[in-house]
Amino acid sequence: MAKELFKRDDKDIFLKELPHKYFDENQLHAFIISNMKEYDTCIERVEAFLPYVDNWATCDQLCPKVFKKHKEELLSSIDIWLKSENTYTLRFGIKMLMSHFLDEDFKDIYPQKVAEIQSSEYYVNMMIAWYFATALAKKYEAVLPFIEKGVLSPFVHNKAIQKAVESYRVSSEHKEYLKTLKRGCKISSPQKLNF
Repeated sequence: MAKELFKRDDKDIFLKELPHKYFDENQLHAFIISNMKEYDTCIERVEAFLPYVDNWATCDQLCPKVFKKHKEELLSSIDIWLKSENTYTLRFGIKMLMSHFLDEDFKDIYPQKVAEIQSSEYYVNMMIAWYFATALAKKYEAVLPFIEKGVLSPFVHNKAIQKAVESYRVSSEHKEYLKTLKRGCKISSPQKLNF
């Protein structure tokens, strides 16, 4: 359906009808934006849509392919998203940093930016953990000090280790060492974390 709507000249009418009423409409919206080929239009549509994203599934579904070819411009938007008070805008910013800057474009400053995020939002903390687990799989030596020094909240720290240990991309030797770095923590609620 998204592919069909994407080809239509009137797709902009749907994209401007925000907020949508149904979850499926938001998913469709995310699929359409993800297939846009022109960066400026795509980023404009992302910015217009992010304030209306109200769940992790739609947030994570939003993966514009054109971003791969415009990483320098994308970084300035990521910096803004990482400072957002909106749960899913912040989560999206972390996800974009994870998706596009853990390979050849990696810099030590990127995990530092993620580690500095302090949030009581469950879905933000889960994305931080996912970021660090993926970073441990791809940039183990560069990211390990964040775990060894315990700079993350206990919940995020332990969840990152758990996800890394569950990953097929982390060596058995690294997994065994990471297990020794787990910390104690308690979670009082699935929506709010108390550190």
